This record gives sequence, C-alpha cells and structure tokens, in this order.
Amino acid sequence: MPFNIDLHTHTFFSGDGVSRPEDLIASARAKGLHGVAITDHNTCDAIDYLLGKKLMRADGLPVEGFLIIPGVEVTTAEGHLLCVGTTLPEAARLKGRPARDVCTLIHEHGGLAIPPHPYDLFRAGIRFATLETLPIDALEVFNAATTLRRYNTFAFRYAQLRGLPMTAASDAHHAAAVGTAYTILNCEELSVKSALAQIRAIACERLGTTGCVYVGKNFPISLRATAGSARIPSGVLPNGVPIFFRVAHASRACWFRASRRNSLHRKVLGGK
Repeated sequence: MPFNIDLHTHTFFSGDGVSRPEDLIASARAKGLHGVAITDHNTCDAIDYLLGKKLMRADGLPVEGFLIIPGVEVTTAEGHLLCVGTTLPEAARLKGRPARDVCTLIHEHGGLAIPPHPYDLFRAGIRFATLETLPIDALEVFNAATTLRRYNTFAFRYAQLRGLPMTAASDAHHAAAVGTAYTILNCEELSVKSALAQIRAIACERLGTTGCVYVGKNFPISLRATAGSARIPSGVLPNGVPIFFRVAHASRACWFRASRRNSLHRKVLGGK
C-alpha cells in the first residue's frame, strides 16, 4: 500500500523552526500525508514531547492512522546529516563531530544516515569529497527548500551513479510548508520498521506508469513534489531511458540526459 511520508521536517524545537509539533501534524494530515519524520536541528526534544502527548508511539506504530518517524538533523563538521528512524543520545553534543562518526552512531541505534540538500553551498550541504567517504543509506535528491534547482539535480545524478536509494522531502520549518515534497513508500504496513526497511531495500528498477520514477525490490517507491514546488530533478536510467519526477496535479515534467564521463564528480556536475 502506498504511503505519503515527508522525511525531513522541523518544529519549533529547532532553533529556526516556528510551528508546534501539533500544528505540523495537523497540516500534514490535511494535505493527505500518512506520516512525517521530525528531524529538528541537533535535538530530539520534539520526539520526547510527542511521546508525552501520546501523539506518537515508542513501538513505531501510527497514532490514529498517522505515523511519526523519529529523527534528528545533525550539524556535523562537514555539513548537515539526517538521522531517520531513531533518536540519538545527547544530540546537541554531536554538533561539530565528523560526519563519519555520526553515521556510525546512527547505525548503532538502528537509524538511517541520509545527507539532506547535498551540494547546496548556502545550506551546509555535505560536499562531494565527503559523500564519497560516508557509509550513507540513502540520499535526499529532492529538497523543496533548496537554494537553487541545480543542487537537486546534482544530488539526483550522484545518487543514480552511486546506486543510492533516493528520498524527497519538504525540509519544512513551518507547518504550511510540510508536504511540499514527500516520498511515496509502498509498504505492507504503516510503521517505522516497515518504512525504514523499504528505504534500505530500494534500488532503481523501472519507470512508473504515472510519470513518477518507481524503484524497489519488493515494493515500488516514488518521489513526488506538489504543485508550487518547481525545483524538479530528473535523470536517466543506465540504459539511457529518461526518467522524471512529475509535479503533483500538474501536467509538465522536465528531464535531462546524464553524460557518461570517466570522473564520477564530472558526471554529477555535467562537466567534460
């Protein structure tokens, strides 16, 4: 069954977030999402808050049909890194730690390490040289709040060339922005365990009949941006067949053909 999940959101527990967790959830529900990952900057306080309010469950199951995935966005020495699927002890103390060390800690606690908005020079995205060295589980290839559209394009190309699972998210810092981009996970059940297992398993396989790219071993997954979020990444499968992301409720789509270069970095950047 397909579930629409925004895998990167912030509440007022982030230093730059403005909305209460309750408002974020209400907005997500109103927009037809089935869940969100709350990934505040260097803190897991929102998770403790929601558990106390009984708006999420410690066993990873939904509350009244809506799933909260625990997480945190850590400001590592090399840039921002999402932990999705678990909390991290003393998250504030991880600020400034090497990204590789944070990846290790995330995996020790059963979460996924996913760099958000990579290549974004204005928003602490982890750069190519560091990405190459990290044991990451997926890459955020569509960030609705990215500074420039090409940063999403670079992220998509890199994930494709490295064979990484791909995610899309709003990076909402206000309840009104939640759901401007999200990942569609086709899981057997709506749960944290099922969602993480599906993200871990995905690998690019085929084109979807609806215009979105579908990938997955056991179930398909697709990435979608809603109308009004115009920074659309796109690409090609290894055989040269174009794939693209469609804007929900819109008719146009964009795509590019990835050039084949000897250097992976030049492939990502489209150089010669």
